[in-house]
Amino acid sequence: MATEQDDIVLLLNFKAMSRLKQSQNIDRLIQSINLINENRCSLSDEDVKILDEASTILMNLKRKKGKTNKEIIKAIIDVVELLSKFFTK
Repeated sequence: MATEQDDIVLLLNFKAMSRLKQSQNIDRLIQSINLINENRCSLSDEDVKILDEASTILMNLKRKKGKTNKEIIKAIIDVVELLSKFFTK
């Protein structure tokens, strides 16, 4: 679980990043998650569910206009927590 200090570091890094760069990074993360999900022959149903949820959060983040840095950070933290579950199982 992310600590408050981790949140602050992530927020500072995201604030320094342009919206275009943020969007590109989110796109790459969505593509990477979808690539893992496509090659899912060895994934459990729970793994697929976790990846789908992470991808959905990111796609909703991409669609939402006028998002604040705080909303972006919250979504990214949620995705990181989901991916941590996936990779540490």
